[in-house]
Amino acid sequence: MRIPRRPFVALLAGVFSFLSLLAVAPAAVGHAPPDPVIFVHGRNAGPGVWGGMRADFSRNGYPEDRLYAWSYDTSRSSNEVLAGRFAAYVDEVLARTGAARVDVVAHSLGSLPTRWYLAFGGGAAAGRVGHWASLAGPNHGTSLAWACALWDQGCRDMTPGSYVLKSLNSGDETPGSVRYATWWSSCDEQIAPVESTALAGAVNTRTAGCLKHNDLLTDGEVARQLRAFLADGVK
Repeated sequence: MRIPRRPFVALLAGVFSFLSLLAVAPAAVGHAPPDPVIFVHGRNAGPGVWGGMRADFSRNGYPEDRLYAWSYDTSRSSNEVLAGRFAAYVDEVLARTGAARVDVVAHSLGSLPTRWYLAFGGGAAAGRVGHWASLAGPNHGTSLAWACALWDQGCRDMTPGSYVLKSLNSGDETPGSVRYATWWSSCDEQIAPVESTALAGAVNTRTAGCLKHNDLLTDGEVARQLRAFLADGVK
């Protein structure tokens, strides 16, 4: 039986189209989602401060189920209380998502309990964190914290020379295979001196604009640079 030419050509086109889909399917299926990101707020704040940043990440390809924000009492001890609670939250996110590791983005005071978790809580050694970023973190202290240190443990942890800061900054400031980065602004009115945020062994970036302490949470260029850093491979 003779097959008419046009239906036969159409049949061949359909077969080739199907085969081309099979050829690209493994790559599409094998494309892994990004590591979950845990955002950690600063003193006297809450997860809501990350609304703009999370929206930016969503617009640029991050699924909603890969974006998390940890809430905590900023008046508690970074090393005795908060680092352990953060460790439990990391394990919860890993269990929920099935991911092998998370990325951490901390603002201000949030830098200290997350650093303690990495350095002394097993976070860096266990490979649970791929990238850690600090926005305007008091990583070497801020003299303004003395104003509230008398009644607030979180403030005491941020004072220059505190037990927490001495412990974190003795020896390797960026331990393990985690990739570290910081962003700081010359116009930060909360971190004194402003260079306190930078860490030895980290990618330290001074913001291009004159950003206030909380402006780093909503600045588009900081968000773009942060996403580029998280997209990079683990060292």
